[in-house]
Amino acid sequence: MNAPDSSLPSQPSAPRRSRGGAALVTALVVDSLGNGLFLPLSLVFFLQLTDVPLALLGLLLTLANAVTLPAPVWVGTLVDRFGARPLVVAAQLLQAVGFAAYALVHGPVGVFAASALVAVGVRVFWSSVFTAIAEHAEADEAARPGQAWSKDTWFSVANGARTAGLAIGGLATGVVIADGRDGTYVAVAYASAVCFGVAALLIAVVVPSRHRTRPEDTAGQPAAAEDEPTGYRALLRDRPFAVLTALNTVYALTSMMLGLALPTVVLTVLEAPAWLTAAVLAGNAALIAVLSAPVGLRTPRYRRTRVLAVAAGLWTAWAAGMALLAPGRLGVVVVVVVSVTLLFTAAELLHAPASTALAAAAAPDGARGRYLAVFQYSFTAASIVAPAFFTTLASVTSALPWLALAALNAVSVVVLLRLEQRLPAAALREGPAVGPA
Repeated sequence: MNAPDSSLPSQPSAPRRSRGGAALVTALVVDSLGNGLFLPLSLVFFLQLTDVPLALLGLLLTLANAVTLPAPVWVGTLVDRFGARPLVVAAQLLQAVGFAAYALVHGPVGVFAASALVAVGVRVFWSSVFTAIAEHAEADEAARPGQAWSKDTWFSVANGARTAGLAIGGLATGVVIADGRDGTYVAVAYASAVCFGVAALLIAVVVPSRHRTRPEDTAGQPAAAEDEPTGYRALLRDRPFAVLTALNTVYALTSMMLGLALPTVVLTVLEAPAWLTAAVLAGNAALIAVLSAPVGLRTPRYRRTRVLAVAAGLWTAWAAGMALLAPGRLGVVVVVVVSVTLLFTAAELLHAPASTALAAAAAPDGARGRYLAVFQYSFTAASIVAPAFFTTLASVTSALPWLALAALNAVSVVVLLRLEQRLPAAALREGPAVGPA
């Protein structure tokens, strides 16, 4: 990470969040709380309350998610035309209706319909929410120069808010599973629906609209109108952005691996008790929720590419440490696992805001919705690949998935630093254009 530029203008006081921003952060927490309440129950819920067999349930849930794969392409175009806020609100309302329907369905058709509603809502949300945050950050900075949070800080706080909501919801769901009564499961579905309804209301009513009108040409007509059909063709020809998206697929894959693989590693490789997994994951979530804002206030002074390079370096060290794990005395195992997980947590704190801010800043005017929607496919691809990546390599030897991850992240640092020269200078850091390192 390079030193801050001394040429950057000093600010009269520490940046702070706007009132509309407080409502936006609250909405993100409530939204994630709804997800956290239900995410651990997505399969168990229907097993408990319907007669649909497990194999068919798995197929229905997979199909419900598969039909949403084209959604970001359409969402990106709508965001660029109408702004992100209406799409975010619509996504949350879709999820509210879907979760309310969960409590009413009994057969395969109902399960698929309710699951598809939720899945579409989730896909639309993640394809539009980061543009909404960027729009809010820009409008806030225009209204309060030098006093507003940067986009990097906003994306960091959003990551912390999401993690906090998921963690709180997940803890509450643990109580539900322990209770085991049908009525309690139904109550969770309705509680999730209420969370999404409240989040939609906050964003629709309290958070002001921040969508910028399109630039006009000399005739007073929207200048972007004629390039609308070629918007995605132009994006596909943007090779630096394609490389950035590919790199983020590696980072997204890495970020998913802790929750996906740690339970297996703890039980089968370390032969340690299951509570170690829960403690490590809870500690990781708590640190991200607490430290996202402080980290997000400090990283904007550095180039986003350099922040990502540091994150990839930390993930390289984490994966190498995971490859070296072996059974031993419980006290030693706990210390080692916690120590290497701290490397993962530090990387996640750096990656989440810098990657999204860089993708948003690399997008041309009038196309940011499409760029960020396509950027989300890196997370989609990673979620599809991750289970097979881990299980296939782990079947050869327990260290192989981690050695492969370490190699991918190490190579990404080299690619990222070369990519830095081809990205727009203004995208590397918010504020004045960045000169040579």
